[in-house]
Amino acid sequence: MRKVYLDRTPGEAVSVYIRDAEVIPAGTTVCSMPSRCRNAEYDRWQQEYGISFLFDDMRMEFPFYAVPWVDIFAVDNEGGCLGTLGQQTDLEGNAPICYIKDRKCCLIAESGPDFRKKASNWRNCLTEYTGVTLYDSREQAARTLEFVK
Repeated sequence: MRKVYLDRTPGEAVSVYIRDAEVIPAGTTVCSMPSRCRNAEYDRWQQEYGISFLFDDMRMEFPFYAVPWVDIFAVDNEGGCLGTLGQQTDLEGNAPICYIKDRKCCLIAESGPDFRKKASNWRNCLTEYTGVTLYDSREQAARTLEFVK
């Protein structure tokens, strides 16, 4: 079956159906919360687990374009980022949670609830994951992948 890629970075298209093709969401997006939602629980995650969730007043840019799509929701104190694979971030949902650092991707958990259970020991849960390719840009990815127009 033919594979085509849907760029999720503009935030416009949610899904596309193309007969006889598998449509794969692609790109790197940032899931930030309103600054007014920041509270002691988020501070605790930063202090205890080294994870800083992203808020609107934080300007974050990530130097890669992920295929399939990664929605980044947090950074750690070692320069890595945490995100959901192939779905918009929902820590109550079933999207796998990944960790990206130095252009390498690892899985942390199979879902948001699984991630929350593993939070205190999350670094010891990392397993190498080769299912994500990190490109420098969408343009670089488009040299080898077919994108929906």
